[in-house]
Amino acid sequence: MTRFGIATPPQNVDYADLVRVWTEADGIEEIDDLWLFDHLMPIGGDPDGPILEGWTLLSALATQTRRIGLGLLVTSNRFRPPAMLAKIATTVDVVSGGRLIFGIGAGSRPSVPMARREYDAHGLPYLDATGAVAGLGESLTVIRKLWTESEPFDFHGDHVDVTGAFGNPKPVQRPGPPILIGGRSKGVLRLVAEHADMWNIPGGDIDDVVERSALLDRYCDDIGRDPAAITRSIHLGVSYDDPAATRTAIAEAVAAGFGHVTLGLPAPYPPGVARWVVDEIITPASAH
Repeated sequence: MTRFGIATPPQNVDYADLVRVWTEADGIEEIDDLWLFDHLMPIGGDPDGPILEGWTLLSALATQTRRIGLGLLVTSNRFRPPAMLAKIATTVDVVSGGRLIFGIGAGSRPSVPMARREYDAHGLPYLDATGAVAGLGESLTVIRKLWTESEPFDFHGDHVDVTGAFGNPKPVQRPGPPILIGGRSKGVLRLVAEHADMWNIPGGDIDDVVERSALLDRYCDDIGRDPAAITRSIHLGVSYDDPAATRTAIAEAVAAGFGHVTLGLPAPYPPGVARWVVDEIITPASAH
């Protein structure tokens, strides 16, 4: 059975609008999870418009909801030291009563100027692709250990260096929140095979999506992991004017083996948008 989420990028929107959509969706059982993204400056619409920080906002919205899964699609590993990120994620899992899905990725590609500028604007280092993937691998190792180890530990890698690291409290979910890794590069897919419970890829080119999914299967085989243990997730944009196009994209993704679909909502959000998504997209798509 296909599971569905809704993504509400917190750029060029008001907090009240996000609360409205999230609380509405929380009461609709056909919607399984809700997502923000992790950018510090807008990557769409007015480049100088308002944008809220993802993890802070996620914690606030966790208190406004009761049932629904929640996460960031996806956290940039470049923004925060991994031990700090593990603590932030644990806090959100505690605040939400164990509803966090821990979405993470290597960070925006250098070829995306609108995303690149936020690193320069906030004094954040911008690693090349190889360094970013290697750093993500070390971060995932440290984050998992902070969620599970019962004693302080040291980790001295090429990108992450911690001494006496220890996480207390632990997340509500044991051995930790499910890990979703987003991305499509070969290096990231190898990390998906090793670390992830879920893998997310942006939709748009179904042939590329199918090719990347097959590559993930191969990497799982290489390390002796069952590819079916990783939920395949795809992000698809919603068209308010042409919901049939979104339903067609869902059908292609489901046929390609994707069991989770995240529907990205463009702003502004119409009144009752969560119910509209269910009635016009999710329910019809699920019937086929």
